[in-house]
Amino acid sequence: MNLKIGIVEDEQQISDGIRMLINGSEGFSCEHAFLNAELALAEIPRLDLDVVLMDIHLPGMSGIDCVGVLKPLCPNTQFVMFTSYEDTESVFKALKSGATGYLTKTTQPSKLLDALLDVHKGGSPMSSHIARKIVASFQTVPEKPELQKLSNRENEILELLSKGLRYKEIADTLFLSTETVRTHIRNIYEKLQVNSRTEAINKAYNR
Repeated sequence: MNLKIGIVEDEQQISDGIRMLINGSEGFSCEHAFLNAELALAEIPRLDLDVVLMDIHLPGMSGIDCVGVLKPLCPNTQFVMFTSYEDTESVFKALKSGATGYLTKTTQPSKLLDALLDVHKGGSPMSSHIARKIVASFQTVPEKPELQKLSNRENEILELLSKGLRYKEIADTLFLSTETVRTHIRNIYEKLQVNSRTEAINKAYNR
């Protein structure tokens, strides 16, 4: 049984190329291709397609908005974005709208076919660098617990201390009085429960 694939792509040459690839590959068929979202909206709900490849930049309604309308109407159809857009915002908007995959147009033909099969089997295929962007967006560098005890100003002063600056140099850098710097440093020592510059730096930065 062939996977029934639909294409929404406004560049005729690209659309024809994908269609030729799909129809020339065993286990796939593509009988429906649309040049804009409006035509896709009118036809796709009645076609019972397995997977739709959707461009983002289309004349009129965008591919992302098109997926947002179609997905509730076609819950069993999987929508895979096939686009030149690689920014994180577009990726998240597409996934939020109902897309289950995101491929760039640089995807090799064999990998495109693998992705169509993968999404039909329950996967969420993505170009590798798109997947990396998504992972990176969720990753944050955890702040050292000792530094969380300090105010922003105290962290600034401690960082300058770690660079070897003297009290007056720190005061000049931060436009503070030397006495104010001394007060902040006393507070740093108290919060970190240390008695010297070296101990404070070692404890805060795990040296």
